[in-house]
Amino acid sequence: MDEVQLRSEPAAAQAAAPARDPEEAQRALARVQDLLAKQHRVEALVHREAAPAEDKKALVENLVHRQHLNELKAILDRLHPADVAYILEALPRDDRMTVWECVRAERDGEILLEVSDAVRETLIASMDREELVEAVETLETDEIAALADDLPADVVEEVKQGLTNEERAQLRAAMSYPEDSVGARMDFDLVSIRDDVTLEVVLRYLRRFDALPDHTDQVFVVDRDDVLKGALPLDRLLVNEPDTKVADVMKADILTLSPLDDIDEAAQAFERYDLVSAPVVDANGRLIGRLTVDEVVDVIREQSEERDLANAGLREEEDLFSSVWNSAKNRWLWLAINMGTAFFASRVISAFEGTIERVVALAALMPIVAGIAGNSGNQTLTLLVRSIALGQVTGANARRLVLKEIAVAVANGVVWGGVAAVLVFFLYFDSPYALRLGAVMLLAMILNMLVGALVGLAVPLALRALGRDPAIGGSVLLTFSTDSGGFFIFLGLATLFFR
Repeated sequence: MDEVQLRSEPAAAQAAAPARDPEEAQRALARVQDLLAKQHRVEALVHREAAPAEDKKALVENLVHRQHLNELKAILDRLHPADVAYILEALPRDDRMTVWECVRAERDGEILLEVSDAVRETLIASMDREELVEAVETLETDEIAALADDLPADVVEEVKQGLTNEERAQLRAAMSYPEDSVGARMDFDLVSIRDDVTLEVVLRYLRRFDALPDHTDQVFVVDRDDVLKGALPLDRLLVNEPDTKVADVMKADILTLSPLDDIDEAAQAFERYDLVSAPVVDANGRLIGRLTVDEVVDVIREQSEERDLANAGLREEEDLFSSVWNSAKNRWLWLAINMGTAFFASRVISAFEGTIERVVALAALMPIVAGIAGNSGNQTLTLLVRSIALGQVTGANARRLVLKEIAVAVANGVVWGGVAAVLVFFLYFDSPYALRLGAVMLLAMILNMLVGALVGLAVPLALRALGRDPAIGGSVLLTFSTDSGGFFIFLGLATLFFR
């Protein structure tokens, strides 16, 4: 078949994954947990019996491992790899290992790809060298590259020996790109054709395969040197006359990616243009791979998880059932910072002890000023972090955005500070300080909301300028600023008003 090139694995390697029910994973988890609980109860019962040790062991084998574990295997065999990964992540370590042993060996590799980094470490640590090699050998080149950093070096080398020369070159290429680049995520499994053949030729060739590469919505058009010329969407292939030339119906103006492009920017492009796949070309314009929507969805999910962890002050992803010691250490950094900021806030309060002793109501009103400003600043922080992640904040519009958020903070301070001032006046109507308390509340709310907005803007913008994640510790720094700043502003104003 001249003028047509296919880069794809045989149909046997492209077997369709089982259909997924969104609730199947949760139902399966409940069944697995129930079976494991029964197993634990039987083991506890056996060990309470007064039988000899050998009889106990045989009884456990008969009652538990032959029955419950077989049921576990039957449940796991029916599940999609992502659902098995979900179950493994939701189980304590001992139960996780029990379930992992029930997974068929030929599915180990695809499940390792689906689990979180923290859980993957525990699973890999439980496998010997031969098991790891067998698991990784079942994967595609780009999938091996995704796992390579977590695998022992000797396992990766042995797997390489079993690859073809082309696959080894692809693996080296994928492993050479930065982790946050398109090249590290691209798929080498694609279909390419020439532009001077007819659609009938293309159709006849594609029908020789039982399945196309996953997420194939277009075939790529290249010249004899593999330089990309355009793409032929499958809908155009199907609705046009068979004797039409590819060159007459292909799309020449398509989005192309470089392997060194930032994967976050590529994900934004997929979202913006509703893409299913996009070609990846080298510096000479040669087609070397493609990026698909399933990888982009993973990127978006990982970004969201990283932002959530960073915003909470967690240094890295944490295994839900990791040891108490490891979990505690993962949370130390920002807890230490938070303790320091809390002590600082306490010193701010102690500096105004005389004012508080004269007007005890100030102690009850302080948290209101800090809390409202903290919530307002968090809204600004969340909005800005999201906008930065979407690439909407640029040098041209940053100043206008800052001014707008400052104006919003002042407006909210006037409105809600006014409401708070009225409520304070009525609450302390019988006090000679009622009017002055209301005025202090109004001014403190305006000023502290302004502080919250400024910090909510400054932290992510400064982190972005330094090349760091804009979400790192933002909420901790914001809380420190609105608490300490709020106490200082409120009590400072009270000192002036109640001389």
